[in-house]
Amino acid sequence: MAYQAGDTILDDEYNTFVNSSSSPYGYNHFAGTGSAEYGLGQTHIATTSAGATIQASQWNALFTGMDNIANHTNDTLTSTAQRSAGDSIAIKTNLENDLATLAASVAAGCPSATALTTNAVGSSTNAATWNGTSTIERSVTFADADTMRHFFNAGGKIRIDPSCVTGIDGDKDTVFDDLTTTATGNLDLGAHATTRSGSGETLTTNGLANGFYDLSTSYTTLLKLTSDNSGYTSNTVEYSAKLDAAVGTAVTLTIKMVSVDADNDDTYTSPNSSGVPANPNEAPRMTLALIEVHPTAGEGLASAIQVNSNAEVSNTTS
Repeated sequence: MAYQAGDTILDDEYNTFVNSSSSPYGYNHFAGTGSAEYGLGQTHIATTSAGATIQASQWNALFTGMDNIANHTNDTLTSTAQRSAGDSIAIKTNLENDLATLAASVAAGCPSATALTTNAVGSSTNAATWNGTSTIERSVTFADADTMRHFFNAGGKIRIDPSCVTGIDGDKDTVFDDLTTTATGNLDLGAHATTRSGSGETLTTNGLANGFYDLSTSYTTLLKLTSDNSGYTSNTVEYSAKLDAAVGTAVTLTIKMVSVDADNDDTYTSPNSSGVPANPNEAPRMTLALIEVHPTAGEGLASAIQVNSNAEVSNTTS
């Protein structure tokens, strides 16, 4: 039966607003456990039994829950004014639209959420300079698969923060500092896309359209940059990500940074002169740091949603 002006509001219609797991989605599906891109891990609202009179307190529980989610998503609602016992429960003409708005924001990864903060979740640095390939892998693991989904659904991101230890090896310091700190900047992996705060160098592979929901158990390239510095145009840095299982089962995200030093340093002269590095062919030690940009309880969610643990998976040079 349609929910429209002049009709009696039936228990099954109220239960649809609360619990529908198909479009139009109910509160519990986009705010509770949900599935895939729906769900924020909030407490479910109880449905009502067949034939029961829907109480003002039940409407208010739904409206309060919707307002809390709207505070987090920064959506504006028009249907959630609180009711009192004895009030006529008139048609809420915008209720379905408001529920759809909230569901769409969650499905998009809450792109307008501002109740986010950062927390370091591990860093790895090469043990020494190198001349060939540096590979560093780090992982973050969530308490369970639902928490992992809720993290990204609520606007959470895993930030890749690369750098290198400069001041050691001359021009190659500049090359890899340009590729990481300057050109990559912060690489933020979100629900449906990855954003890059840096600029410059040669964009070799653009995988920024990939987010958490695009990952599989094989590595997906998020970004590959090639140096545009004269004499070093074969040197690269590439960032990839993978999951330990399909979304909905996965609990671990692994990030890989591969740096390639394919060019000789053209500043070297023999015999070595003053001011020229003793080992100009050596590339600097690389650092892969991960930061969680996690949802907080500051604007509507019941609690923060965060990574449970992190680990170094590999750290090799050749």
